[in-house]
Amino acid sequence: MKVIMQWTYHASKKPSAVFVSDWLEAGTALVITEDLEKAGRLKEVEFKDEFDTTWTKKELKKLLKEVEEEPQDVTVYFDGGYQKEEGMAGIGVAIYYRQGKRFWRLRTNLKLEQFDSNNEAEYAAFHEAVKQIEDLGVHHQSCVFKGDSLVVLNQLSGEWPCMEENLNKWLDRIEAKLDKLKIIPDYQPITRKENQEADRLATLALEGKAIFSKFEIAGSKEPFQQ
Repeated sequence: MKVIMQWTYHASKKPSAVFVSDWLEAGTALVITEDLEKAGRLKEVEFKDEFDTTWTKKELKKLLKEVEEEPQDVTVYFDGGYQKEEGMAGIGVAIYYRQGKRFWRLRTNLKLEQFDSNNEAEYAAFHEAVKQIEDLGVHHQSCVFKGDSLVVLNQLSGEWPCMEENLNKWLDRIEAKLDKLKIIPDYQPITRKENQEADRLATLALEGKAIFSKFEIAGSKEPFQQ
């Protein structure tokens, strides 16, 4: 969770001034606040999050305590494969996140029928990724979404128009789900090589090999490829 600090500097018989920070991790903002308080120059402070909600120091500390064991630092990899002759799609999703001091990886794939294009398969993979992070309990935070589909990522970000009706339906579903969960998406295009884990999961789905797994990863949330 990121916030902007706004605080009032005050000292006896000296001018006061209001300062506004850049975006900071909420925990970092609280550390800075306590340091300013020790210096005796902090009169007032408030924090504003990415959803434009304002918090006091007490409220922010309580919130961070409540979400301490909820999934954080979420990075999602997605990919879709398509077999034109059969109209079949295979989708793959890999999700990396931190929960408390532990790091986890979730992998899943699905084989789907009655698809019209590879772009639709990519949208279905992204939609499944959002469903999975909802099941994990992810909400009210920024999440990174990585994939090699420029069409999906640029249309979701609004950089490219979406003219196809069937793709627009997927886009609307995804945006509605993200809005419901209060997730701020960070869309990051990557190469096919960088996305090989999700690509492999999608390929296995097309081969009829279903996968769903969740593993703890020692000391890191970075993906490993295989």
